[in-house]
Amino acid sequence: MKAVRLYEYGGPEKLKFEIEVPEPSMDADSVSIEAAAASVNPVDWKIRSGARQKDFPLTLPAILGKDVSGVVRAVGSNIRSFKPGDRVLAVAEATYAEIVVVAGAQLTHLPDGLNLIDAAAIPLVVLTGDQLVRLATRAQRGQTIIVSGALGSVGRAAVHTAMKLGVNVIAGVRARQIPDALALGVAQAVAIDDDAAIAALGLVDGVADTVGGETAAKLFAKVKQGGSFGYASVLPDGTSASNPTVTITRVFARPDASKVREFADDVRDGKFVLPISRRLPLHDAGAAQDLVQRGGAAGKVVLVIREDLG
Repeated sequence: MKAVRLYEYGGPEKLKFEIEVPEPSMDADSVSIEAAAASVNPVDWKIRSGARQKDFPLTLPAILGKDVSGVVRAVGSNIRSFKPGDRVLAVAEATYAEIVVVAGAQLTHLPDGLNLIDAAAIPLVVLTGDQLVRLATRAQRGQTIIVSGALGSVGRAAVHTAMKLGVNVIAGVRARQIPDALALGVAQAVAIDDDAAIAALGLVDGVADTVGGETAAKLFAKVKQGGSFGYASVLPDGTSASNPTVTITRVFARPDASKVREFADDVRDGKFVLPISRRLPLHDAGAAQDLVQRGGAAGKVVLVIREDLG
């Protein structure tokens, strides 16, 4: 099969497109998928660079990628919910490839009316954003939380979940993005690149942070005693010392097929918008990761593997 493999940590040029890679093996609880598309997430380039070896150790050569959409080609003997020909999507591993094997429990059917190629953008970011709000920030109806980076893919998902829960959302974005953030339907927007604007905020029940760094530290100071701070980025050392009563939780997205399907339904129905900025062929995976790493994409970057399946 065709796939993109990483032989050593480093820059995007370390990703090698190959046409004769062994297909992954299946077991009784797995499903083999002919991949239509994968997507590129920031964690992909962080793994490739070696920056996330501790969190995501690799055995090299390795195939990267965390999202897949495609068509079922074979199912394990214990699988009852899927059959060959089904259109599916999932959080998975080693998705920069023509064939991807996924645990059946992580897979969901593609809703009718949703584009198979574009669906690859959905799984990882929506689970990260959703779990950032529900599990890390522990947001409850009537509470007020800040979602930083609210116009990013994970931030949009966090805002969507919070609003469905009945939470009052303050969208943290750059000053020039405030009109777009307000268009999400949030209660308020704040310029996180303006220290005076942050300082003027009142205390909140929690923060769902997707930005990290010094911005995260400034927003942490706005969490009331006993509140929650969830983050999917990097929190500066010593941040918690300013308010040890705040519960701090880092999110690593857990597979949740039903939640992926819920978001996919919302995308199909126009209730949730996940912008896609570029669609590139699989052999351009290095360029795609470089685009994401440089921040040159205003939405998700999708790797098209089998356009004919879409």
